[in-house]
Amino acid sequence: MNRMKLIPYRMDAILDTTNEVPKGVHMVEAQSLWDETDQGKGSVVAVIDTGCQCNHPDLQGQVIGGRNFTDDHDGDPENFEDNNGHGTHVAGTIAAKEDGKGVVGVAPQAKLLILKVLSEEGSGQYQWITEAIDYAVQWRGENNERVRVISMSLGGPDDTPDLRNSILNAVSQGISVVCAAGNEGDGREDTMEYAYPGAYNEVIQVGAVNESRRLASFTNTNDQIDLVAPGVNILSTYLEGKYARLSGTSMATPHVSGGLSLIIPLVEKQFQRKMTEAEIFSQLIKRTTPLGYSKVAEGNGLMTLSLTKKLEKLFSSYIT
Repeated sequence: MNRMKLIPYRMDAILDTTNEVPKGVHMVEAQSLWDETDQGKGSVVAVIDTGCQCNHPDLQGQVIGGRNFTDDHDGDPENFEDNNGHGTHVAGTIAAKEDGKGVVGVAPQAKLLILKVLSEEGSGQYQWITEAIDYAVQWRGENNERVRVISMSLGGPDDTPDLRNSILNAVSQGISVVCAAGNEGDGREDTMEYAYPGAYNEVIQVGAVNESRRLASFTNTNDQIDLVAPGVNILSTYLEGKYARLSGTSMATPHVSGGLSLIIPLVEKQFQRKMTEAEIFSQLIKRTTPLGYSKVAEGNGLMTLSLTKKLEKLFSSYIT
């Protein structure tokens, strides 16, 4: 059986320093929900990836726990440091803190559970991924926090029962599982490309667009795409305290994971109860804008977090 791998991505640039809100954060309109959600405070996202540089200036204090499931670092389960860079980039897009320096994530007050399942070379055993998913479901923080979102920017060709069963269990426990669509696209909407776990119906599969809201040439198209997010030339945290611009559906996925970190506390406060995974998914899809592509290319459209607020304001002005 093939090993699970990082979905191939493109390195566009490495920067020693920067000081800006990444364009992807602007595109998904994350800041429109920051005040109402305290920037995602209370949300915990499990990042199943290559690990994380936990002492990166923009990520210090954001990591609430972690575990290494790989053979890296002599198989030490307590050492989940990133030796690839991909996981650190994903983590920053979700929850890089807002301190006026470096970059900022979609949900700057969310916390991260770092589960290292991919090696320095970017590959890992399917068993490592399933064990990490199960770990995320069972994990509880010091204040009884629990994971509500799992973010996976990885993929492979094999549909395996154990992997799907672990995902089904996570979803049944109220966890939203967000997965990259894959980067094997040929630029055509009428051909289907599948990578797992993204192609499972039970996950939230994310495709990529550029800053002009045009579909990325590399993004997979298939009949399980749920929505799209920024995935081209995305600026985020990287190894050695640096920053990088990367491109891929791997970069689109954490935008949605961060978006859910804002949506979940917002709607649960509004409805005054815990919401099921299906209800959270419905709230996410309410916050998408069609871009004019086919459903197999863009799903429900681009995640635009302030959409419901705009519609409520429009409706209010209409009836008055």
